[in-house]
Formats: sequence, structure tokens, C-alpha cells
Amino acid sequence: MDLDLAQLSALAAVVDTGSFDSAARELRVTPSAVSQRIKALERSAGAVLVRRSRPTTATEAGAAYVRLARQITALGREAESSVSRGRGGVPTVSLAVNGDSLATWVLPALAPLGHCVAFDLHREDQDHSAELLRDGRVMAAITTDSTPVQGCSVARLGTMRYRAMASTAFARQFFSDGPTPEALGVAPMLVFDRRDDLQDRYLRTTAPSAAPPRHYLPSSADFANAVTLGIGWAMLPDGQSAEAEASGALVDLDPGRSVDVLLYWQQWEIVTNALADTARALAAAAREHLDQSTD
Repeated sequence: MDLDLAQLSALAAVVDTGSFDSAARELRVTPSAVSQRIKALERSAGAVLVRRSRPTTATEAGAAYVRLARQITALGREAESSVSRGRGGVPTVSLAVNGDSLATWVLPALAPLGHCVAFDLHREDQDHSAELLRDGRVMAAITTDSTPVQGCSVARLGTMRYRAMASTAFARQFFSDGPTPEALGVAPMLVFDRRDDLQDRYLRTTAPSAAPPRHYLPSSADFANAVTLGIGWAMLPDGQSAEAEASGALVDLDPGRSVDVLLYWQQWEIVTNALADTARALAAAAREHLDQSTD
């Protein structure tokens, strides 16, 4: 089929703005023109691409076309930025990154590119970040999903190791006999958000019937600080706990045990120069900060 850029732009605008009217305002055309472009694209595709709901959303077939529209837009913007570099133009790279990676090794890796790439970062749990890649909202994602999203490539980054950590005073109060099932059943536990199951993964292998009080704190830096302050125990990545552990502010509740999360990098197969530079920077940082063993 011959692809019409105006039709693809209309589809992306409808999905991004949530309505035909809003898309028309963004594209500076009439709602009727937007509707006609999308109907023509659906006829060419032989499938319904948009759910006419509030807000409008892409169907499974439509998501592939939205992703294609954004890839074409990204390539166009990179071409424009290369021409306008002297006037301050830079390409944009949108990424889905889990909070713990963002708070530890990702930002230092991206910092050297900050003058030549505009980053649009989406914080998302590593078990769900591929969803943003699948529907075209991001160009690449750090994810636990080793199966490549359609139109994407995948590469292994390495393993983030999480250990059960608590402040010294908290451990003395609740875990004087170690992380027994009885202690884990009553000691307050910190959880990032409703999608965070790291603590539960530890409990399932240690105290399956434990149902401790839960504090929800969806901020990675504040989360580690809350553990140090003694609000609760939690699974922390080594990159966040090492310094406090060395100073004695944190203790490992269960030495020798951990929850390991294997991370992958998924990105569009249509690669811009900015995306390639980003991928190289993050791959190098992953080799330095993540466990590279394959066992």
C-alpha cells in the first residue's frame, strides 16, 4: 500500500489529542478533513485503526501505524535539526525508563548527550515499559521483556540486584532474630506503587503468608530515603543502598539473598542518529553498573 503522510499525521494527532476536534485544531484543518484522512487510511489498511471513544485510542492494528507515523516524524525532525543545528535545533529521543535505573545509572549516562539531544523521559515500571513502545509513545525502552515489540530490536543490558534493606534501628526493632516469617508479617514494608512486586517476590520465597502493613511511595529517590529514615523495609538496588550500607545507616536483612531483575533495551528498528547515540551511551553504562553474568 502507498502510505500518505497526511493520513498518518492525522492518525497520530487523533490518538495523541484524544479527539478528532482536538486533532483538527493541532493540524489546522477541519474535523471533517481529519475524519476523511483516517477513513482513507483505514480503507488502505483494511482494518479499523481508531476506537471512536472518549478519548479516542488506537486499535491493535492502529498502534502499528501510529508507531510508523512517529518514526517518520522523528526522522523528519532529525533532518530539520541537522540543518538548524547552528540555530539551536536538536533532535528529540523519547524513552521509557524504570524509576530505579533513572535514579542510579541512566541519568549520568545521558548527561553527556544533553547538549545535542532533547530527552523525553517516561518513568514506567520495567515490567510494563514495553507497553509504551508498543503503542508508539516512546522510541526505546528499558524493560524486562526479552521478546521484541513488532518493529523493534532487543539487546540484553544486564541484571539489577535488589536486596532486603532496612535502617539499623528498624532492623533492631523488628528483625532482632532475622527476617523470620513472624517478623515479616508485622514489619512495615515500603512499596513503590501498585505495580511494584519486588517486595512481594521476596516474601513469596521467604514468608508466603505474610501480610505486612504497606507504605506506598512512588518516588525512587524518596523511596530509598524513606528506608534509611526507618519508615519501612524494602528491596533496594545496590546502586542506591551501597553508600548507606557502608556507613552503617542501612543493613542487609538477609545476606546472600536477592531479587534479580534482568533488563533489556528495546528500540525502533528505524534508527535515528540521536537514538543510536543514546543506545550506545546506555549500553556502555549498563556494562559498568549492571551485573553482566549470564547465569
